[in-house]
Amino acid sequence: MKKAIAPIILIGILAFYNLQKPAFEAYTQNIPGSPVSFDMTPIEGGTFDMGSANGNEDESPVHEVSIEPFWMGTHEVTWDAFEMFLDKNYELAISEGPIGEVVDGLTRPSIPYLDMTFNMGKEGKPAIGMTQYGAIQFCHWLYLKTGIFYRLPTEAEWEYAAKAGTETPYFFGSDVSQMDEYAWTQENSDELTHIVGKKKPNPWGLYDIYGNVLEWTSDQYDPDFYSSSPAENPSNPSTELYPRVVRGGSYDTPAEEITSSKRFVTKSDWKRIDPQIPKSQWWFPEAPFLGMRLVRPLNPPSPEEIKAYYTAAPITDY
Repeated sequence: MKKAIAPIILIGILAFYNLQKPAFEAYTQNIPGSPVSFDMTPIEGGTFDMGSANGNEDESPVHEVSIEPFWMGTHEVTWDAFEMFLDKNYELAISEGPIGEVVDGLTRPSIPYLDMTFNMGKEGKPAIGMTQYGAIQFCHWLYLKTGIFYRLPTEAEWEYAAKAGTETPYFFGSDVSQMDEYAWTQENSDELTHIVGKKKPNPWGLYDIYGNVLEWTSDQYDPDFYSSSPAENPSNPSTELYPRVVRGGSYDTPAEEITSSKRFVTKSDWKRIDPQIPKSQWWFPEAPFLGMRLVRPLNPPSPEEIKAYYTAAPITDY
């Protein structure tokens, strides 16, 4: 009888582990204490050729990269969710969630001195103009509200998801004239952001991965990074304020300048009209074309690594 105890214990441990491990399928995340939710799409891990031999020099050399599975936001983060992160009064009334009791103490941006919607509207439209630090702190707020580790995608994860198993310049092929079916660009946007999810998705169910707004990655921009990029889950964490990598193009980008491998970069000019000294660590007052999309890794890092990701000190303009 004693010999049977160990297998029974092992089966129990495995059963407990399987109960704790989330099912790798699409889901809707509700923000506790509110009617607001957002959708997450599973992206299976795999290997792909990152970069392009036919793009800009910084898209070469083409190199094989392996990516672990993750969920990605089906849509870009909208003002519906982002404004709750900004609204301190909202948090005073609502502290639900597994770590909700400390949400009130979270550092959040003060109200900007100008209208960060740029009169383009809010409901259902992508949140815009936040810095990379601001985007990461929004992820931090979500973690405190939900207990789930959300973050920005790495440059490699973003491109892997955008290509969706294809090897052509666009996930829909090589004919740029089809871009109108999938993206809001300079040609069809009327110079405005648009409600998310109104165009066709890519093959992996991601909407507006091209156009609407540029999307933050977590990476520092290095034109030569591909020459020494790791083969597995590459990342190039930000250590300098400029330039950093954003992806996907926006409503203000010509369609012919957008591909799955095109690398866009941040510029100090996006803060030119900010009168503060030092300039804001939260906002780019001249970047109404910049937003964010969430990622959740299937295998989250340790609590210590999560804390380090969220609490890294910002680099500011002086």
